[in-house]
Amino acid sequence: MTEATILRIEEYIDHTNLKQDALPKDIENLCNEAKAYNFAAVCINPCFVQLAKEILKNSNCKVCTVVGFPLGQSTTDVKVFEAQKAVVDGADEIDMVINIGRLKNGDFDYVEEDIREVTNAVKAIDNKVCVKVIIECCLLDEDQKKTATLITERAKADYVKTSTGFSLSGATVEDIKLMKKTAGERLRIKGAGGIRDYKTAKSIIDAGADRIGTSNGVAIVKESMA
Repeated sequence: MTEATILRIEEYIDHTNLKQDALPKDIENLCNEAKAYNFAAVCINPCFVQLAKEILKNSNCKVCTVVGFPLGQSTTDVKVFEAQKAVVDGADEIDMVINIGRLKNGDFDYVEEDIREVTNAVKAIDNKVCVKVIIECCLLDEDQKKTATLITERAKADYVKTSTGFSLSGATVEDIKLMKKTAGERLRIKGAGGIRDYKTAKSIIDAGADRIGTSNGVAIVKESMA
């Protein structure tokens, strides 16, 4: 049995298209690829949740969307509404961005409550919906990354995630290891941003990621089988 078969990398992938100019046909293609390659989820902007849900209704692929994306600077009540609407529209997973400026300012109670309110609002509609929290590691120092991870754990979200993919850089092995070491046993890790090939994807998974976000999922799977 090959290493690629053992890893089953497709099961880690959130197949992603968050481009500003994405067309409905692009999302249809993304979803069809996700079904064909058995990806864990598609990650799309909220306006496409209903479309993706319809295409994926007879598959095991989840529909993931983003909240407060990509800056995280929306007020909490706006994030809550956006998350609730996404779940009603059919989202199985929510990737929300923290208020990074408030974290860097030391306003930890604000950041924790921001996450908790979104998480609680989503779980009140459907307790099975997964909440991932994007902390944008490239904008934080080591202590801030640890704090953001611990806050995410206390707020009872399901995952802490490295990056939006829209900032200075994306996931690194070092950040994944730090987050894994800091997180409790329950909290899972998602690496995203800059994961474009099999070698990088595998290194992020080997470092402790439970999920990866990438727009290059098809190429990564094909490379893993080469």
